[in-house]
Amino acid sequence: MINAGVVDTLILGPIRGVFALVALAMFAVKMWALVDAAIRPAPAYVAAGKQTKVFWVVVTAVSVFLGGLSLFGIIAMVAAIVYLVDVRPAVRGVRRGGDAGPYGPW
Repeated sequence: MINAGVVDTLILGPIRGVFALVALAMFAVKMWALVDAAIRPAPAYVAAGKQTKVFWVVVTAVSVFLGGLSLFGIIAMVAAIVYLVDVRPAVRGVRRGGDAGPYGPW
């Protein structure tokens, strides 16, 4: 018979470590989405045809606080990923300023 301490040390310990790394990576992605949503100019969201800046900052902030590997944590991760792969590129593509020529604003 295998000792419970051995099972905990050899099997469950590394599994807990993997889950901790996954949770940490999820937290980092959510924080990246929150910070990026906060630093983008508000008119860029409207110009890109996306929801408002306030909406995305609130969604990403809630996603940070709904951490872990629970169902809500995974839904929150999906919201952060939607921001990063859909909204962020569109908002980054919006240029500031008036008349922009082929080599930048005049």
